[in-house]
Amino acid sequence: MDNAVIIKSSKHGITLILDESMEFEELKSLIKNKFEQSSKFFGEADMVLAFEGKKLDVSMQQEVLEIIGSVTSINVTCIVDEDEELDAKFNAAKDKKNASAASELFYKGTLRAGQILETESSVIVLGDVNPGGKIVSKGNVVVLGNLRGTVYAGAGGNENAFVVALDMNPMQIKIADTIARSSDSTFVKVMKKKKDKDIQPKIAYIYDANIYVEDLSQEVLEDIKID
Repeated sequence: MDNAVIIKSSKHGITLILDESMEFEELKSLIKNKFEQSSKFFGEADMVLAFEGKKLDVSMQQEVLEIIGSVTSINVTCIVDEDEELDAKFNAAKDKKNASAASELFYKGTLRAGQILETESSVIVLGDVNPGGKIVSKGNVVVLGNLRGTVYAGAGGNENAFVVALDMNPMQIKIADTIARSSDSTFVKVMKKKKDKDIQPKIAYIYDANIYVEDLSQEVLEDIKID
C-alpha cells in the first residue's frame, strides 16, 4: 500500500507513479495523504507534473490537480505525458513558461478554490474562476466564463492591463498597484449602474487611479491601450 502512490521529484518537476491495479477512487485518498505529508518540502514551487503507471483520463488528471491544490501550495504549470522523453518535455514546458510576455496563454478548465494560475503572459481562460481561485498575470486577463475569484493583471506594473469576463462578479481585482474589492462602494456602484437583465461581458481597467468596470463595447475597446 505504501508503494501504491510514489512522488518522484527532479529539478524539472514531479512524476506521480500510481499503482495500475488499484481503483482510482482508492488512489485519490492515497494521493492526498502523500501530498499532505510533502507539502512543506515542496513549498510554493512551480512544478511540471507527469504521470506513470495507471492511465488517467483528462477528468481524472483534473481531479488529481484539485487534490494537489487543496493540500499544498504547489503551482502545477502543466501536465506532460509519459510516452515521450520526459526531460525534453519538461524543458519545453519551462521554455514556454519563460516565453515573452507578449505571447498569450490559453487555459481550459475551471479554477477552483485554492488553485492559482500564474503566468508571465496575458491569459485567456476558457472556463470559470470560482471563489478562492486566483489568476496572476503580467499581461491582460480574459475569462470566457464566470469570474467569481481573484484576478491580478499587470502584475509587472502595467497600468494599461485590463480584465475582461463574460460574467464579472469577482472577489477582488488588482491591476498594477490598484486594488478593487467586491465590497468597495465605488466598485459595486459601477457594476450595478451597468447591470442588465441579461449577462453582459464587462471590462475592468484603470482610469484616474481607480479601477472601473464597464460593459464591453466597441467604444471602450477603441480607448484601450495594448502594450
